[in-house]
Amino acid sequence: MGAATLRVGLLGAAGIAPKALIAPARRRDDVELVAVASRRDGADFAARHRIPTAYSRYEDLLSDESVDLVYVALPPSEHAKWTIAALEAGKHVLCEKPMTMNSSEAKAILAAANQTGRRAFEAFHDYYHPLQAWIRDFIRSEQLGPVGSVTAVFNGANPFNPASIRHVPELGGGALMDLGCYPVHWVRTLFGEPTVTRASAERNPLGADLSIEAALEFEGGVQGLIRASMEPTVTLESSLTVIGEAGRLRVENMVFPARGHSIQIERGGLTHVSTVAGLDTYDHQLAAVVDGLRLERPLATEGPDYVDNMATIDAIYAVAGIR
Repeated sequence: MGAATLRVGLLGAAGIAPKALIAPARRRDDVELVAVASRRDGADFAARHRIPTAYSRYEDLLSDESVDLVYVALPPSEHAKWTIAALEAGKHVLCEKPMTMNSSEAKAILAAANQTGRRAFEAFHDYYHPLQAWIRDFIRSEQLGPVGSVTAVFNGANPFNPASIRHVPELGGGALMDLGCYPVHWVRTLFGEPTVTRASAERNPLGADLSIEAALEFEGGVQGLIRASMEPTVTLESSLTVIGEAGRLRVENMVFPARGHSIQIERGGLTHVSTVAGLDTYDHQLAAVVDGLRLERPLATEGPDYVDNMATIDAIYAVAGIR
């Protein structure tokens, strides 16, 4: 891809699309929203968001030669099918998290990307905010000394509703898929691929996990703990805590740092509190995708990364006794 405008088609008139892609695209002069496909209200969605073309069939959007990149905002159970179809239609893909239902589907996407020469990115928007780059640099600096443990939490109340895709296991619902995929990505990014040593979950009446906890072990002996909960009693939290021999790092609001976050470093009996400047996470993500395509530069949330993230999720579910 050269310096031309990146033309984007939305697959699914999803509630997340306005903040995740439409608004960031409108803040740029090198991205154009050209089409949306929805089986229900595509025309209304297109009119509301000033998108020129609306399709009632996903296949028609994939056949649209004006589309360079497809944003897949469908239920997770549909991610693999339509991401692969878009790749085979010659489009690049930005797919909402979690990338797929399992690591086998993720491998199929990677194979399709390699075969077609197109690229598929998982939409871990938080990764591209400067906060996470700061965390990675800080951990590498070894200012905490040898790290002994990491705890990663994402809780957000979402009371059980059998009509919500977030609670239907066959559609990719559950606390780990909806929320916990973020903490899994944080700890993998910092410490590599883990072994799951323990996991347990509380399930809703449909069998999806309302809350889940997993103990992990990383190479070098770092002990990890992942927690995610949609229980109605929890308060919103997305936090990372890293403890080393020389101190402790605590970061609040990992997922949406532009809405307010804090970095607390405790060392030598002193506590230092700071923040990192940055735009909305979705602006940083779109900038990374545009630059990655234009400069033919690999991104951290494509290729083997989404395969390995789904493999860890598979392992947590297996140890917790959830298919």
